[in-house]
Formats: sequence, C-alpha cells, structure tokens
Amino acid sequence: MAAKIRKGDKVVVLSGKDKGKSGTVIGVFPKEERALVQGVNMVKRHTKPTQVSAGGIVNREAKLHVSNIAIADPKTGKATRVGFKTLDDGRKVRVSKASGEVIDG
Repeated sequence: MAAKIRKGDKVVVLSGKDKGKSGTVIGVFPKEERALVQGVNMVKRHTKPTQVSAGGIVNREAKLHVSNIAIADPKTGKATRVGFKTLDDGRKVRVSKASGEVIDG
C-alpha cells in the first residue's frame, strides 16, 4: 500500500501542544506509525560530549503520531485528507480530497 505521508511533504499539526503549526516531514517510521516534522514537537535532550559535538542541552524534534498530522493542501495550505488516483499514463498519485489537486508531481 502506498503511504499517505512521505518524507518531504508539507504537513499541518491537528492536535497537541503544536496544534496549527506546519512543517516539512523529515522522516517517516511506518512500523511505529510516527513521523518527524521539522520545527514541531521540540524537546530538550541532555547529550554527553563526543568527539563530534560538545555536550549540553540540545533542542530537537520528537516523533509525532501520524493521526495527529495531515497533509497541507497544495492550493490553500490547510489540512486535507489524501486519496489516490491513477493517471492516464498509469502512475498512481496522491490527490487532495479538498481541492482535487495532485500532491506528488
């Protein structure tokens, strides 16, 4: 089955402390049903110093459950549901339910 949310998608947060914020998906974890969104659900992590980085308190994104995010409509930027459609050339693409716009080029 094709995934409804993929890396690089523009998404809107539907619930939680960051409700209404939007960002780009950095990573998707299908087995956990979670996604990582840039600049959303920021948490503080205490890290040990390594050869690469100095230790300290670091702000980073935490995973969000996919039920709490929705793809932003390409036309309006608002949250929309995702459907699938087969084009004339045989490609299966994701389509916005709100506007009917094709999400992936």
